[in-house]
Amino acid sequence: MISTREKEDTTREKQILKEAITDALNQGQSFSLWKTPGINQKHLIICHILNEVEEFVLEEGKRGFAFASFLPDGKKYFFPADIHYQFDNENLTKAPHSQTTQDNKTPLQSDQKYPKFYRSTRSNNNQVDYIELVNKGLQEISAGQIEKVVPSRYKDISIAEDFDFLKAFDTLCEKHPQAMVSLVSSPQTGTWLGATPELLVSVNNQNIFKTIALAGTQPYSPEINLKSVAWTQKEIEEQALVCRYIINCFKKIRLREYEEQGPRTVIAGNIMHLKTIYEVDMTATNFPQLGSVMLKLLHPTSAVCGMPFENALSFLKTNEGYNREFYSGFLGPIQINNDSQIFVNLRCMQVCEGHVRLYAGAGITIDSNPQKEFDETEIKMLNLQNLLIA
Repeated sequence: MISTREKEDTTREKQILKEAITDALNQGQSFSLWKTPGINQKHLIICHILNEVEEFVLEEGKRGFAFASFLPDGKKYFFPADIHYQFDNENLTKAPHSQTTQDNKTPLQSDQKYPKFYRSTRSNNNQVDYIELVNKGLQEISAGQIEKVVPSRYKDISIAEDFDFLKAFDTLCEKHPQAMVSLVSSPQTGTWLGATPELLVSVNNQNIFKTIALAGTQPYSPEINLKSVAWTQKEIEEQALVCRYIINCFKKIRLREYEEQGPRTVIAGNIMHLKTIYEVDMTATNFPQLGSVMLKLLHPTSAVCGMPFENALSFLKTNEGYNREFYSGFLGPIQINNDSQIFVNLRCMQVCEGHVRLYAGAGITIDSNPQKEFDETEIKMLNLQNLLIA
């Protein structure tokens, strides 16, 4: 049962977030709101000027938030932490110096609406039939051109003009405590909301580097015993390809000292994946820039693109029929509380005029069944789709 104090804390958190985001939108500023996996801590960054960058440095430098597109040569943006709020268990524990001034402002009424969130105007309406796309991928695999490819698709769903994205963010935080939940908005990128299970790279304050291989998909329900889950040869091979991709990146930089844990079955909302964890002590290996180097090498991983990388990427550019933009790109905090955590932008939606666009993909190998791959993308979209009809 929620106590009166807990209700007050929750109300206070929502009030501060609503006021800060409203101010930012009214002034044409950009913001990123997020919660990292397994921690009941939320962060809001508001930046005055959004910076387009060539690459990111994770181990030092300015504090902020990274947001990058799928294509390696695509747009990459850094949200500097000009204003930073932090909430621990709904309590405001870090605020800008101007917070005392903000406390004296007339608060927004609970029914007062946000200004309009930034919206994307690109149509990208050249999507091809997904099952046909999977069949083309299988033909390329059979011909020996690629080992694996990850075609994606999108679905547009109409929403009300006053849809509450902050409420949707809170719902995702409650339902997906082990996900990176984010709401990112700027004039340059538009607005994106998502709950991704996939860490790309992290560097913590102990100089420990971490990345994961996440692949294979099965539906999940609470009555399933994770210890008894059986995986098919196709799913095991798909996971092995992602692991091989990470290890090949280590080999490129002559890194041999790493710890490997897994694969293990993990839950991500309404589905399960196979997960393998890789960790490196950056101090012991004398590799102080490992996080930044591996971020550049890994993205986009074989879990969202395919193998061999160049052939798979060429296939997607030629056949997928639309621009993914920031879907399957990456995002995450840099040097916030001396930690950097970058995630693949999966299970996400893009806010457009009058509708949102949901995205999902599936890994295709020689054993893939086109209809099953389509069904997998439908399952992956459900977590966000359910937000829109709640």
